[in-house]
Amino acid sequence: MILFKKLRFRNFLSTGNQFSEIDFTLSKTNLIIGRNSMGKSTAIDALCFALYGRAYRKINKPQLINSINEKDCRVEIEFSIATTEWKVVRGMKPNVFEIWKNGELLNQSAAAMDQQKWLEQNVLKMNFKSFSQIVILGSSTYIPFMQLSSAHRREVIEDLLDIKIFSSMNSILKDKIRQTKDEIKVLELKKQSLTDKVRMQKNFIEELENQGRENIQKKNTQIDLLNRETEIFMRENGVLEEHIFEKQKSVQDCLGASEKLKKLGNLKGKISHKIEILKKDHLFFSENTVCPTCTQSIDDNFRINKINDAQNKVEELNSGYQQLKEAIQEEEEREHQFLILSKEISKLTNDISQNNIKISGYQRQIRDLEQEIQTITEQFKNRSLERDKLEEYKDNLEKTYQDLSSHRDLISYYDFSYSLLKDDGVKTKIIKKYLPLINQQDNRYLQMMDFYINFVLDEEFNESIQSPIHEDFSYESFSEGEKARVNLGIIFAWREVAKFKNSVHCNLIFFDEVFDSSLDSYGTEDFLKIIRYVLTDTNVFVISHKTGLEDKFESVYKVEKIKGFSKIAKL
Repeated sequence: MILFKKLRFRNFLSTGNQFSEIDFTLSKTNLIIGRNSMGKSTAIDALCFALYGRAYRKINKPQLINSINEKDCRVEIEFSIATTEWKVVRGMKPNVFEIWKNGELLNQSAAAMDQQKWLEQNVLKMNFKSFSQIVILGSSTYIPFMQLSSAHRREVIEDLLDIKIFSSMNSILKDKIRQTKDEIKVLELKKQSLTDKVRMQKNFIEELENQGRENIQKKNTQIDLLNRETEIFMRENGVLEEHIFEKQKSVQDCLGASEKLKKLGNLKGKISHKIEILKKDHLFFSENTVCPTCTQSIDDNFRINKINDAQNKVEELNSGYQQLKEAIQEEEEREHQFLILSKEISKLTNDISQNNIKISGYQRQIRDLEQEIQTITEQFKNRSLERDKLEEYKDNLEKTYQDLSSHRDLISYYDFSYSLLKDDGVKTKIIKKYLPLINQQDNRYLQMMDFYINFVLDEEFNESIQSPIHEDFSYESFSEGEKARVNLGIIFAWREVAKFKNSVHCNLIFFDEVFDSSLDSYGTEDFLKIIRYVLTDTNVFVISHKTGLEDKFESVYKVEKIKGFSKIAKL
């Protein structure tokens, strides 16, 4: 049970810089009176602002600061739950939001929204809508339970019965279901990927073995072919070398022809020169009997001897010259043969060189092929690594199947739990359990207010009303005064149920101008009997601008404005 003790506020709405204070526990029944616009409902707004950061009435937050001082707005509420003392301090200009527990300030959250959520969920155990249904009944912004939508009615009932935990659990389950489904999608993609990897790895190993053997065989065939080609060229080189050897032997016979030709040529030149000289001498002695130089007569015998001698020598030299020419011709033939043989040997040598180049190329190709065969052979040796990789893929695939199975099982568990936690699940069973009590208490208080109808809420929180004088009655069929009685009956019933659910039970209830409009004198009298004699564990505060009610309450507070600021004083 929440026991509200004290409320203090200053510079809040029309109040001034001095704290206004209300002790909730001082009296059981309390009346707050004053003329209109004096600030009677300020206490309700201050209470809601302290607990929920908002006014009860529809007032914008910046307008809650006193418009004259415009700063240092501060509201404090003290309450206890069991043995724990709580104090909430909230203010504006400067902004303040403090939560005190047993005199110690709790660590403040980084975000005020998170701190407010923690306060509602862990301390107050009810949100603003439920608080306003259980603690406050006002004429301004109060929306009676019967005028709420089905969703909001359910929200109030769930807060009242403390079963919103199931909604929270349901919300968590939704997130878990969505998260698990996302994980299943990831696992499905992983399964498909691993399945493809296993298939590809199997094909790779099979291809590695099949193509490896084919490649080795093909490369060995290529090596054999290259070896045969190499042998052919090597045999051809052997034949060419034999030809070269034969021609080199022939070349030996032709060696020295050039030098001999050179010598013979020189000799030929000398003989030709000698013959020319002899011819000149023969011509000279044949044509001259007198020396042309000295003009002396040349002896005929001497001249004839000279002519004969020159003629003999010329003939002798011509015979030698002819032999020399023949020798030169032979040497020229030998030299020509030498050149022919040299060209043939060069060609044969070049052919051998070309063959050697081809043989080297073939041998290089053979080495490359042998290296490729070695690589393929090593891959064969290392294919156990590929098989290990395949086994790893299979193990991962098996684990993925197991994870998928466990996730699908988890989804089925979540779906089952989700169905239990839906509105028509466990919560409906709990609500069914409490509906008779709610209806019983509601009708009990209606009878106390001299309103004899049978008011029943069903599981969907739709009302059915049976009246002795009417059939097919509904809430909207009542007069405003009758609606007020129904609203009071429901709020009283809520508080009775709250006693069974200690988490939302509190000692405080406000009625804001409920006498000033709908309730007639008889309804007012019945209402006062209830708050005096039935609500024995509740501190009731009634706000009204009517007069003549002061003697019916234990404590009376009067609100009036002094110099523009609202003051509240106990009479």
